[in-house]
Amino acid sequence: MIKCGNHSINFETPLVMGILNITPDSFYDGGSYTEEKTILNRAEKILSGGADIIDIGAFSTRPGADDVSEAEEHKRMVPAVKAIRNEFPQAILSIDTFRANIAKRIVNEFGACLINDISGGTMDDKMFETIGELQVPYIMMHIKGTPQTMQKNPYYNDLMGDIKTFFKDRILKLNNYGVKDVILDPGFGFGKTLEHNYEIVARLNEFSDFKLPVLAGLSRKSMIYKYLGGTPDSSLNGTTALNMMCLEKGANILRVHDVNEAVECVKLHHMIKSQLK
Repeated sequence: MIKCGNHSINFETPLVMGILNITPDSFYDGGSYTEEKTILNRAEKILSGGADIIDIGAFSTRPGADDVSEAEEHKRMVPAVKAIRNEFPQAILSIDTFRANIAKRIVNEFGACLINDISGGTMDDKMFETIGELQVPYIMMHIKGTPQTMQKNPYYNDLMGDIKTFFKDRILKLNNYGVKDVILDPGFGFGKTLEHNYEIVARLNEFSDFKLPVLAGLSRKSMIYKYLGGTPDSSLNGTTALNMMCLEKGANILRVHDVNEAVECVKLHHMIKSQLK
């Protein structure tokens, strides 16, 4: 169980996190949610679809994405979070940022509940200290490189071993700052080849060794359409299939663009599991 503001979250049933990108250049829905009306419509759709968490991002981290200044990220983030918090005051909000100052300002000003850091603390050396001060749950993602470099021939001596070592070292550093509520994200597509991504799906259950919740975020990513053919737009069915596999392998959170379909996955998976008791 983790504490998110006034909410206590347990993982007896997997959670669904709905993606709200307020960027002009995200790989799937970039530019769709840049005005208050569209942002609120998207937030309402996420919540009414049954999602437990809204994940708000103002910095595109697709492979090769342009860098965005901290000032610009903050300028995009504040109006969106303010509008959502005013319209849906009970919503659990996750802030997708690797910058400590953004995390601190949004949590302190608007009571955001989680910080979702794609860099696992590697792109801002103040992040772990800041999470310790804020005492909010922290989603630690594994990445190899940066969004600008991560897909340039990623190589591992031991894929799962290297990711686990990364998590082990970073968890120890977080614990030194008094952070206990950590969620692990293996980082599908962040410094991984197509084959690496599918190996992680197949072996996702191995992260249970950490006894921490695990997030699977592969919604409409290139690992699907580069293998099956098509585009992000045509990758919903592949996303659903892989989400079900991740649930079977122990995922506790599904981070998705398509909330209704993910909620159905969770319900069906729960129904199947209940027959084994």
